[in-house]
Amino acid sequence: MLIIDDLTVRIAGRSLLEDASARITPGARVGLVGRNGTGKSTLFNVITGELAAEGGSIEFPPRWRIGRLAQEAPNGPESLLEVVLKAPSERTELLAEAETATDPHRIAEIQTRLADIGAHAAPARAAAILSGLGFSTADQARPCTEFSGGWRMRVALAATLFSEPDLLLLDEPTNYLDLEGTLWLQDHLARYPRTMIIISHDRDLLDNAVNQILALEAKKLTLYKGGYSDFERLRSERLILDQKMMKKQEAQRAHLQAFVDRFRAKASKATQAQSRIKMLAKMQPISSMVTDDVHPIHIPAPEKLLSPPIIATDNVSVGYEPGRPILSGLSLRIDNDDRIALLGSNGNGKSTLVKLLAGKLKPEHGSVTRAATLKVGYFAQHQVDELDMNGTPYEHVRRLMPDQPEAKVRARVGAIGFAQQAANTKVEKMSGGEKARLLLGLSTFIAPHLIILDEPTNHLDIDSRGALIEAINDFPGAVILVSHDRYLLEACVDRLWLVAGGQVRPFDGDLNDYHRYVLSDGKPANKAPPRVAPAEARKAAAEKRAETAPLRKIISKAEADIAQLNKQLGKLDATLADGTLYTTDPARAAELSKTRANVVAAIAKAEEDWLTASSQLETA
Repeated sequence: MLIIDDLTVRIAGRSLLEDASARITPGARVGLVGRNGTGKSTLFNVITGELAAEGGSIEFPPRWRIGRLAQEAPNGPESLLEVVLKAPSERTELLAEAETATDPHRIAEIQTRLADIGAHAAPARAAAILSGLGFSTADQARPCTEFSGGWRMRVALAATLFSEPDLLLLDEPTNYLDLEGTLWLQDHLARYPRTMIIISHDRDLLDNAVNQILALEAKKLTLYKGGYSDFERLRSERLILDQKMMKKQEAQRAHLQAFVDRFRAKASKATQAQSRIKMLAKMQPISSMVTDDVHPIHIPAPEKLLSPPIIATDNVSVGYEPGRPILSGLSLRIDNDDRIALLGSNGNGKSTLVKLLAGKLKPEHGSVTRAATLKVGYFAQHQVDELDMNGTPYEHVRRLMPDQPEAKVRARVGAIGFAQQAANTKVEKMSGGEKARLLLGLSTFIAPHLIILDEPTNHLDIDSRGALIEAINDFPGAVILVSHDRYLLEACVDRLWLVAGGQVRPFDGDLNDYHRYVLSDGKPANKAPPRVAPAEARKAAAEKRAETAPLRKIISKAEADIAQLNKQLGKLDATLADGTLYTTDPARAAELSKTRANVVAAIAKAEEDWLTASSQLETA
């Protein structure tokens, strides 16, 4: 058992944990959650002994092996498979001891134990883990130095998982993964045989891979049973109960204090007053959980929606070297109301596709047709490095509004999420989540018709991800998403495109189907579905648009009617608000009241038509 007892931790004079306690039973799979900056990673440092606590203690069995994802990616001439097999584990310890052991009895014990733990099957297990994280068989034999930092961090994760420590500590492991790798990891962690604590802001992972949630709030630790959805429900119930108890306690305090104030000076009541003073002193205040509101994320809407399609490609091939296209045969169409997720493992061309759509890559063959005044907002995590680290949010926005008055610039900076002093904080001192929020605000500053978001949730905590979901769903333009956060995709998109095998085509199914598709292959999906000729794909798309055109027409008419009727209703309400109308012209007042009732009924009818048509369109 892992016992955290009255733990107090301070960093640079700032208190992160105060008398925090928790009991984690062997075999528990725990998700550690809390706002960014509350001390989750610091708690890991204390558990591993890298940081000393100011007070309290952490205890666990002395023979427990603790495994934590390395901060630095491995880098050397060894193959990926060799790096994973050398990871510290009981197997590596026994193999090292077997080379020097001379006692026959100890040699026999070592060989028996190696057989018990399946040491001879270790290479196959290591290869399976690497495959699940996106490495082909050929990749596994390549030297570690040939891979980029992000891919080498996947190797570090593979090594940590392979070692199967008694206590596994993982800090945001999905930050280095694509959706395919995340789905595999989720499935792997759900079957982890030992104790595990994972820091993550991925709701889907926390709902499916863990069975307990350890919440770090108000410098305390609270353990909840179940996944993240269960935690949210239980936390909400506890918050309501705490608020009720606080009100009850405040009323009791007020009653006791009133008695003390009234009778303290009277000799006949002095004893009773003193007893109530003691009761007040002993009454422990009930602390309500802190629920700081997250600043909403706002994506400015385009001034005017464009005539569809806003982008259309016809038999396009695109790549970085002439004659060697990454993607070919692209015949795609994007409309104003599209919400599209790009699926496919890293290296299959998702980034190439979004660069083509954003206008950053020109097609080698074929044609790309864009609406004349199309504006595209493009967000990618690597662009964080392009921010001016010595600049502030105010200075970044001021460069985009050089001729605007100070008040307008400050208002725009505040709308992005940096009000008052935060607007003057240098980027180099900002958290990863704050940098992502600033970059998102700058990427969508032009009020685009299409926004392309490439892994927008990295470094965002769960509440900020919720704010991003609301912003995307409120945005009236088109959205293309690349993300490993399944919860975000399910909440925001209605179309799935699979980028694989040099092709891009619709994925027939939902994310549950895609999850099964990825895991059934035993590795991230590289195999594309049966090829469809571009002409057939265009014909099918045209037929589908023709089939749904009447429904789109009904929806457009209903939206226009609702807007017009609401405008008419506002005028009627303004007129009827004049109380003198009922005395000076009662007949007109009665007529306007009847008209208002008819308008309200018409709005209800238009809304019903809109809901029915929208439901039918979604089904189609």
